Amino acid sequence: MRSDQTDREANRLAQSTSPYLLQHAYNPVDWYEWGAEALDRAKREDKPILVSIGYSSCHWCHVMERECFENADIAALMNEHLVCIKVDREERPDIDHVYMEAVQAMGLQGGWPLNVFLTPDQQPFYGGTYFPPKNWSQLILQLSRTFRERRAKINESAEDLTQHLNANEVAKFTTDAGAFLPEDFHAVFGILESRFDPVYGGMDRAPKFVMPTLWLWLLRYHHQHHNPRALEMVLHTLRQLAAGGIYDQLGGGFSRYSVDGRWFAPHFEKMLYDNAQLISLYSEAYRISPEPRFREVVYETLSWLQREMKHPDGAYYSALDADSEGEEGRFYTWTDDELRNALGDQADLVRHYYQATRSGNWEHGRNILYRTGAPGVNLTPEQENKLQAARSALLTYRNQRTAPGLDDKILTGWNAMLITGMTDAFKSFDDEIFLDEALGIARFIDRNLRDGSRYFRSFKGRHSSTEGFLEDYAHLTFAYIGLYECTFDESWARKAEETCTFTIDQFRDPADGFFYFTPVSAEKLIARKKDLFDNVIPSPNSVMARALFRLGILLDREEWKQDAIEMATSLRKLIVQEPSYLSNWGILAMEITFPFFEIVVAGENASQLRRDLVKTYEPFCLVMGTSQTATLPLVIDKPSSSQTLIHVCVEKTCRMPVTSVAEALKMLSSLRTT
Repeated sequence: MRSDQTDREANRLAQSTSPYLLQHAYNPVDWYEWGAEALDRAKREDKPILVSIGYSSCHWCHVMERECFENADIAALMNEHLVCIKVDREERPDIDHVYMEAVQAMGLQGGWPLNVFLTPDQQPFYGGTYFPPKNWSQLILQLSRTFRERRAKINESAEDLTQHLNANEVAKFTTDAGAFLPEDFHAVFGILESRFDPVYGGMDRAPKFVMPTLWLWLLRYHHQHHNPRALEMVLHTLRQLAAGGIYDQLGGGFSRYSVDGRWFAPHFEKMLYDNAQLISLYSEAYRISPEPRFREVVYETLSWLQREMKHPDGAYYSALDADSEGEEGRFYTWTDDELRNALGDQADLVRHYYQATRSGNWEHGRNILYRTGAPGVNLTPEQENKLQAARSALLTYRNQRTAPGLDDKILTGWNAMLITGMTDAFKSFDDEIFLDEALGIARFIDRNLRDGSRYFRSFKGRHSSTEGFLEDYAHLTFAYIGLYECTFDESWARKAEETCTFTIDQFRDPADGFFYFTPVSAEKLIARKKDLFDNVIPSPNSVMARALFRLGILLDREEWKQDAIEMATSLRKLIVQEPSYLSNWGILAMEITFPFFEIVVAGENASQLRRDLVKTYEPFCLVMGTSQTATLPLVIDKPSSSQTLIHVCVEKTCRMPVTSVAEALKMLSSLRTT
């Protein structure tokens, strides 16, 4: 609750667990949460429904709230003519998916806030994103009049749109395409290279999103085909990202995207899912090219997460707002006077190094600290020390400002993504801090978000009543596999198995082998969707397919491995033609096409050899092992003795075991090229 709302009467949203809904708890709008109370009222009074969808760190959501939903006259119009429902897209992505697709099917631009008008039967008939106050008032009156006077036409249009939403999207994109060929991956690389920005890295467009799985695909393509251009595209992008305003040069962590093409001016909100994936990306890149800056980015991002995003019991919050004190980016940007007040004589060094100017390099006379495109600066050791001291002083000064709003709900799927990020960092840097963080998150989820095989979507003081979605189960399954690989603790492999089995039972469509976004037991919406395309978050179907492939190997479940292969090959044509939005599928395509190694480390020194082994970038393998008794199929028959052996296997056929990591890596290289 903001200080300017203390004299207002709370609405129903005051009882919510969602930080976003709580932001609207003192609006004069008669808001409902999504549920039977609102939907029954709409039917009873025969009124159109407004579903207004956003999230707590959404800048334009805040703008529309200030301009429209806090305006008493506009709120009165809404209350008179509509049944108004507020939805947090991060707590209810199922609702967001359905109505976002509906708005796009109307030929309108999607985005947030998403405002959709429904019939009392929940069928959409109009929608849009941000509306200025005058337009919003006029729209409410116009739609209300049209709803009364042209009801049959609205019902017909809404029914047609609902039928469109229920069309089988998998059938539109899948074919009986057959196995991938090596030339398919060369074609994918050619498309990505043609779209690459050779100056600033990333794809050549604005606004600019990072799309981490795309760069992870290129790392794997380079690894398999020894393509130096693919590697340089990734490394150049990561260097530019780390130098840009999209990266918090003082506090660590990445903003959601850059509004320009050079990573300079970010949309300042920081999301957990972006940073989780970027920890993975920088950690993997470090294994190939151990650049100090890559390591710094991972450790600085971890420090930011621990400092600003961590729940006391181990899990992580969802997001930090772009705005503070009513202004986007104010917390992160600097006037020249502020730099001088904070640093005194050292301000010139910081201004020069981070390209700040006396009049400001951004809006309102403020400076974004960045290094992208900066001339080379060779600092002396003394200047390096002064710069570090100045950065520390600026961070201390900044922390005295009004902080951006924190979305302090904990989302299961996003925390599972961070487990994967932490296990990837542990493999690269062999630092227990990353494994401890991963284990802490997993234990929090187990204590607070799990009921048997069932997981809940979110936690804020208590878990939500909303059950987890495919995104949550897929990322959890994948994360548990990563925890097993980092610990050789078979309980994590069994958790992965249990979660995968439940997901197949509750989410899978036996007709096509793909997974619905919602479980069988979930509330029935007007459409039950399947999410296929990789975006800033990879498609939960692609994550689930990669988990199936790995678990098929780990547990000797050939049917799961084949399920993954069939999912990927049925999308072969689309993966090759449009790789930008199927890059995680593209990773799976390479995993099923090229040799994928089963590595078993057995013996009393298994833990140390595992640590040494995974420091080398070998993406097409699954590492298993034990120093004790094992039950996993590929480990159980490997002798455990004082001499630790490394077994390199492909398709359940093992070569003669070796005793050193160097020998194992040499064997992998030989097998990969034969």
